[in-house]
Amino acid sequence: MIDRRIKFRHIQCFVEICREKSLKQAADRLFLTQPAISKTLKELEEILDAKLLNRSRAGVSLTEQGKVFLHFAQMSLASLQQGLAGVEQLGDAGAETLSVGALPSVAARLMPDTAREFAGLAPKARLRIIDGPVAYLIEQLRQGRLDLVIGRLGRPEMMQGLSFTQLYEERVALIVRAGHPLLDDPDLKRLADWPVIYPPEGAAIRSLVDRFLIANGVGDLPNQIETVSGAFGRVHTRRTDSVWFISEGVVANEIADGFLVPLPVETGITLGPVGLMTRPDLPDTPLMQLFRRAVANAIAEGQGDSAETSAPVTE
Repeated sequence: MIDRRIKFRHIQCFVEICREKSLKQAADRLFLTQPAISKTLKELEEILDAKLLNRSRAGVSLTEQGKVFLHFAQMSLASLQQGLAGVEQLGDAGAETLSVGALPSVAARLMPDTAREFAGLAPKARLRIIDGPVAYLIEQLRQGRLDLVIGRLGRPEMMQGLSFTQLYEERVALIVRAGHPLLDDPDLKRLADWPVIYPPEGAAIRSLVDRFLIANGVGDLPNQIETVSGAFGRVHTRRTDSVWFISEGVVANEIADGFLVPLPVETGITLGPVGLMTRPDLPDTPLMQLFRRAVANAIAEGQGDSAETSAPVTE
């Protein structure tokens, strides 16, 4: 535990003396008298019960204990300066815009609560949210039109050169309207009897759905509509007997309200990571750091619905 008698002035004076190699010059730099800086140094040595500097007519030199203490004293001052600079940048950049890409499942489930948290942390900042398919959002990120993206981990070739920090895992559900005949007998072999809203090629969940159907012995589904449109899926599924393959987060609100219902079938094989994507070649700005904290707060407080937190990973 740090001795509470050690104050900022002790660290500052000691580092300045070492930098100037003179008590007089250090006192001038800090606008102190030489007796005052000598007293501060003596207090520090008494608190540490160690001699930090040797004094002579040629100036001052570090003892072995002084060399060790100087290393960490300089680090502490540098860290404090970075913190002060970060606060100043936030004050100066408060009216800046943060552009975030979000997959439809994230836009519907996590982003409303994250936006509220972010507004509390950075009230002067403007948050711009763009939703769409993962390939489109990643391309916008690469071109610098987005600062970061929240979505499912894409294929290795798609994620090349990007950093991915996992937030939680999400599965695909088979969604139907309330009262759908399949709810009474959820036999997957009967899927071909109904229209199916299916993720198109390039969609983040396409390979997961394909694998799910193969694992369950489901053959060709002749009556398909391929789309990632959440707006279309919500309306069409409620009005018809279609079965919609979609990430749970997209329809979390409709399920909670009872308008749409997930078929009671096991879809654990479709479980996949959702996380933050950034370009590692670009700096993590104070505004981006606050957004990360807003996301973490939303998930930790359970405001991200049933999102399951998980250890960060990097691709």
